Parts: sequence; C-alpha cells; structure tokens
Amino acid sequence: MMSRNMLGSSSRLMRQCRCNASTLNSKAAPATVSVVQTEMPDCDFQPPQYKGPSYDNIKELRKNHLTPNMTAYYKKPLLMHSGHMQWLFDHDGNRYLDMFGGIVTVSVGHCHPKVNKALEEQIKTLWHTTNIYMHPKIHEYAQRLTAKFPGDLKAVYFVNSGSEANDLAMLMARLHTGNQDILTLRNCYHGMSPYTMGLTAHSTWRFPLPGVANSIHHVMNPDPYLGIWGGSKCRDSPVQTDRTCDCNSETGCKAADLYYNELEQTFKYSLPRGRVAAMFAESIQGVGGTVQFPKGYIKKAAELVRANGGVFISDEVQTGFGRTGDHFWGFEGHGIVPDIVTMAKGIGNGFPMAAVVTTPKIAQSLGMALHFNTYGGNPMAGAVGIAVLDVIEEEQLQKNSLEVGTYFLKKLAELRDKYEIIGDVRGKGLMIGVELVSDRTTKAPLGVPHVLEIWETCKDMGVLFGRGGLNGNVMCLKPSLCVQKIDVDFTIQVLESIFANHYLKKPRDWRKHEHK
Repeated sequence: MMSRNMLGSSSRLMRQCRCNASTLNSKAAPATVSVVQTEMPDCDFQPPQYKGPSYDNIKELRKNHLTPNMTAYYKKPLLMHSGHMQWLFDHDGNRYLDMFGGIVTVSVGHCHPKVNKALEEQIKTLWHTTNIYMHPKIHEYAQRLTAKFPGDLKAVYFVNSGSEANDLAMLMARLHTGNQDILTLRNCYHGMSPYTMGLTAHSTWRFPLPGVANSIHHVMNPDPYLGIWGGSKCRDSPVQTDRTCDCNSETGCKAADLYYNELEQTFKYSLPRGRVAAMFAESIQGVGGTVQFPKGYIKKAAELVRANGGVFISDEVQTGFGRTGDHFWGFEGHGIVPDIVTMAKGIGNGFPMAAVVTTPKIAQSLGMALHFNTYGGNPMAGAVGIAVLDVIEEEQLQKNSLEVGTYFLKKLAELRDKYEIIGDVRGKGLMIGVELVSDRTTKAPLGVPHVLEIWETCKDMGVLFGRGGLNGNVMCLKPSLCVQKIDVDFTIQVLESIFANHYLKKPRDWRKHEHK
C-alpha cells in the first residue's frame, strides 16, 4: 500500500535531483543544489481489499463495451477502488492525494461519513417516487438550499447534471423574456447536451452538427493573462499575472472597461436591439483553465444584458458551495445577484444531482407547458444535499477553502518565480489553475508531450491533478474542501521536484517544443 514510502522509483529519482535556484530562470543548464522531498502525509484509513475483476479484464471490458470516447487518464490508467476524504486508493491499495476532487465534484471528501450515513438511512426508507407524490426530502432541501441565496432567488428546480441545469436555464430564459439570442464568453464550458453544446465555446468540445449555434453568440473572453488587455491589478485573486497594469482603486479596472466596450459592440452590431434572452458566465471558467475576469466586468455585463431585455445566468457548477473561499457562491465575488443560477458537481459530493435556482416570476415560465424530470430531487438526492450543506457548515469548509487555498496559491506563486515553465498561477480558494508555458514572454503553451510527462510523473509520486485550457496545458488543482496545508506542502514538494528534474533533462528542448 502506498503510504509513507509509496513514491517508488520515480520518487527516488526526484530525491536525487540537483539544481541551482539562481539559474532556474536562465537559459543556461542548472548547476546543483538538493531538492528536498517530503513524505506523503499519513492516513489512518485502511481501504477494503479489492475483490473485483482483474485489471486486464477491466481493460478488456472497457474496450469492448464502453464507447471509445471514454478515454482514461494516464498511459496506464488507474483502477480506483476506494476513497476516503482527500485520498483515493487503487485496486492494489496504492494511495493517492486527489487534488482534482473527481473533476471538482467531491466537495466535502470522498465517502464522507455523515453524507454516507444520510444516504444509507434514506435508502432504507424510500429510494424513489418521482415528484408526482410529495415526499419530505425535496421540500426540506429546497428550503435549506434557497436560504443560501440573496434577493428573490427562492425557486428551485432539481435535475441530475450540470448540462441539464444549463439546458433548463436556457429554456427558462427564452420563455420568460420571449427573446431568443443568448451570449456566452469564448473559452467557456456550459455542458455537452445538444442544446448546451452551443453555449460551450471550445472547438474541442463541439461536434459538427447543424443547429448547434441556435442564436448563441460567443463574445471576447476578458482574460487578464492571455487576453488583449489585463495585468497585475485586474484579478480578484491572491496571485496576479506578471503583466504590467496601471489600474488603481480610484479609476477602476481599465481592462474591464475595454473588454466591456467590446461586449457593447456585439450588442450594437450582432443582436436585435433590446431583444436579448440571456447571458451565461461561469464565475471562474473551469474547463477553460481556471480563467478569472477583470474586476467589475461581470457586473457591468449583467447590467447591459438586463437593459436589453435579458436575464443574467451564473454557472456555479464548479465555483459554488464555498469553493472560492470568500463567498458561498462565486457570483458574490463579482458583486451581483443573478436572475438564474445553475449548479451541480459539489452539490452532491459525487451523487448525481444538480439544480436551477431562480426567481418565482421566472420560474412561472415553465407553466406554459408540461415539464418533468423523473429523477430530479428524488429522496436520495435530497438527503445527500442536506448532508453536504451540514458538513460545509459544521466543519467550516468554506473557511478552510479560503485559508488553505490562499496558502496553496502563494506557494505556487513561489514556484512560478523560480521556474520559467510556469507562466501563470491564478484562482481563489481551492479553485486553482497553473498555466505551463514553453516561453514566458510569448505565453506559448508547453508542448503536449512535456505536459503529459509532468502529469504522469506527478501521478507516480502520488498526487493527482486535472488538465484544462484549450491546449490542455493548465494544471487544475481543485481538491475536496477538506484538504489540509500538510497536503499542500506535499504537493508543492512533488511539483518542485518534477519541475527541477524536467529542467535538468530538457534545459532547452522544452522551450523550443511547439504545441501540437
């Protein structure tokens, strides 16, 4: 079992790595100083013995019976068997620190005992009736969930996934306003249903099908790091870009104003005057690489949309439930109250559930025809949702996200200052992205082979993270909110060892490698 000594041959190689910190930003090959490697933090949980099909049998079953688009992470995919809080265990009992949280989904910890107990008690009582009958859990949970929202956001409709939630939000917006045109930001991700695929502005997630666009307009993404405008004072984050910026607290964010002017051009030239249905925005772009917007942009965009007859929809699928630390919902950091909010992932700690919260007036639009979701808000989902809220409050996980996340961001910023391979560090709370580059000046993405090598080695050393961004070169570090500073320290030591060793092996090659 991977515990204190689980790091194996890759770790031994990293422990032997030598580099000179004073030369890490230069083009010369580094000299030598030791890179300290910490041991994996202790965990007293013992996973049950794996008794399922063999690894090879699982691979064969996957090949023969699952659709080929279901690709697995890593050259030798992991066969996960058990989870406990921030830890995952494979079929051989090896332990991994999960710094991706099941794609930002395991909010309070794998198999959290309180959530487990709530689900166990519910399945002994009632699994399912649909909402054609009243049952207590959906009502209890609706009251608890809507109490977390400001203003008149008091009506909730339960579904099963983020794509379903955004799909329903589109329907509500169009029915309520009587308008058709919807705006989203380039680089956004809002789902993969045929309806929401049009919202998503990534070529890698778009199938060549007719009608996908469906009166959807993608506007310029206000990205302070890769965008036309932005700099060191634009993001609401403990860590800023290294671009110069003359914004200040008195004049506001100039980049936000410039991006807003570009948004206005779309309204002037591409939309029917005063006839907009909605604008969607993630509070921080998730799949797009943890991209944050200039301060003030979202608030001004929401005002413009409403002035043109539309509603503003906040996608909180990744940023909700305390993940950003300073607020329970990401939109609160932008100083707005949306008209519709969508959520999924962390809402159920891995249980398949999602929701749309809106005002009673907008919710009435669904009364124009019959609308029904068989599983949405079933008794099991309600029990899990209540338990997740309880754990976030009782264990002060939002506060932990702020404190541990800020600590993590600052530690990563120190790595950025030492290694040119890190172009940017960004995020809030435990919603963190690290952009890997081949050239810090041009911001050219690090080549795929090198990103994959870092990714694989990190896994071999016991830390799992995701990849995001259009070019797949952004490390996504979004663990369960229960993660501790000792886990951050271990992750930082692993990353530093990998970056230092990578620099030693390829002092020039990784700079020249073009993205493929």
